[in-house]
Amino acid sequence: MISYDTTVPHSRTFHAIYAGRIEYLAAWEWQRELVRQRSSGAIGDTLLLIEHPHTYTLGRSTKDGHLLITPEQLVEQGITLVESDRGGDITYHGPGQLVGYPILKLSQHGGDLLRYLRLLEETLIVALASYGVTAGRIAGLTGVWVGDAKIAAIGVKLSASGVTQHGFALNVATDLRYFQQIIPCGIADKDVTSLKLLLGSAPPRAEVEQRVAAAFGAVFGVDMYGGESPH
Repeated sequence: MISYDTTVPHSRTFHAIYAGRIEYLAAWEWQRELVRQRSSGAIGDTLLLIEHPHTYTLGRSTKDGHLLITPEQLVEQGITLVESDRGGDITYHGPGQLVGYPILKLSQHGGDLLRYLRLLEETLIVALASYGVTAGRIAGLTGVWVGDAKIAAIGVKLSASGVTQHGFALNVATDLRYFQQIIPCGIADKDVTSLKLLLGSAPPRAEVEQRVAAAFGAVFGVDMYGGESPH
């Protein structure tokens, strides 16, 4: 495991929205609208915390052959396949996973996209530490790891106006069998894990959301506020 300097000196407010379960495409359109609003200054920085139904998303770096099942099997299992504009390779979203989409003006948080990725990793490392789970990084592999098993994937996009989109996916009580049908993040020789697997039982989702939001505030140096969304 490796570490980075993730100190953020500034303090600002940040709106957290606990949105519940939303179809991936609907959440993606919501993100795009929030990016437009953030770019125009109509809203401030925002963190969406979401759960998706069964979905495989293809990032811009997805290689042929990383989806291991047929279109017919996708239909049979009720899995949506989406070509996303985020970075990274193929990944899975589904019930029991906490997905976070920060919509923020990067220039107000250091302006460095690679450092931003490290900050997202640090957020999840801090949140997991609150459960007694020691997580970290592996050099050259974006994401958060417990040993050699990935517990959180990260993939982002930066708009022309400098606003971030997409974000992280933390496996809380995720059915990990769905990762066996893909080569997750294009990495064939690593395992995938979840908070439930590590702890023996899954903590309440609302509690995990609150701890992740608190960790985000601490790592990014912002004051978090918000609640459930009527979206």
